[in-house]
Amino acid sequence: MISVVFPAYNEEKNVEELHKRILSALQKTGEEFEIIAVENASKDATYQKLKNLSPIKIIRIGYNIGQTAALDAGIRAARGDIVVTIDADLQNDPDDIPRMFAKLKEGYDAVVGWRVERNDSPWRKVFSASANWLTRTVLGFRLHDYACALKMFRKEFLGSTRLYGEMHVFLAAILYYHGAKIVEMPVRHHARSQGFSKHNFVKGTKDIADLFTIKFLMGTSRPLLVFGTTSFFFWVLGGAAFIVAIALKIMGLRDFAETPLPIVVAFFGVTGLMLLMMGFLAEFMLRVYYETKNSTPYAIRSVEEH
Repeated sequence: MISVVFPAYNEEKNVEELHKRILSALQKTGEEFEIIAVENASKDATYQKLKNLSPIKIIRIGYNIGQTAALDAGIRAARGDIVVTIDADLQNDPDDIPRMFAKLKEGYDAVVGWRVERNDSPWRKVFSASANWLTRTVLGFRLHDYACALKMFRKEFLGSTRLYGEMHVFLAAILYYHGAKIVEMPVRHHARSQGFSKHNFVKGTKDIADLFTIKFLMGTSRPLLVFGTTSFFFWVLGGAAFIVAIALKIMGLRDFAETPLPIVVAFFGVTGLMLLMMGFLAEFMLRVYYETKNSTPYAIRSVEEH
């Protein structure tokens, strides 16, 4: 069964057409399906529009909890073993769903959309390119387009992981860390014709914070090693400044009070110490996280005895 999930916040002008296109696309797959809309406390007539549609399951949220939490609510309510996520702004094309399903049946666990020709503003394209580069660097998992909302995956690979913050952007990475076999597929991308975009600079900075959360919670990197390496780098810089200050003093060129080097030494020394303490704290919190959840940083795909 295929479950299509889309969050809807102030999308009264788009949900009817979106539902029509999703329904048409799913009928082409020949599979049993359901359409789930998560109405995220819209201030317009989105809910009223959704009520007139069929077939559909509507999950109403009491207040706007954001796109990621709305997706989490929809995915948890999905009955299908295959889940499709898509935005409600009609920039993703539901007609790509049958092609993604065909790709999934080739033996993949997740198919991730790649917006090769994006119909977005120049600043969005620049920001997206920078974010994709940073994500590839941090996660070590290569995709062209991490943030494409159009994704299809086998629900079992999400496991018990809950989505919060802006973690939906890195859903493919979560699936990857859980052992899913992932393939990227070019999909169509249309310009937004109705409504307003909910993306902004502040949201982008939240994405970066959640990127490191996923790296530590799902990946193999230990916080203490990351923070410890950074602190060592700061101490090296502080040590270099200290040596220069001593050399200037011995050669009689500059007294300590005549240069900013003592302040630089103190800054790098204290900053390195703070980073090291943050590493210890993060390491402790990560251990508490896994032990209290009775969970592990890995997922077992199967156990076989021959």
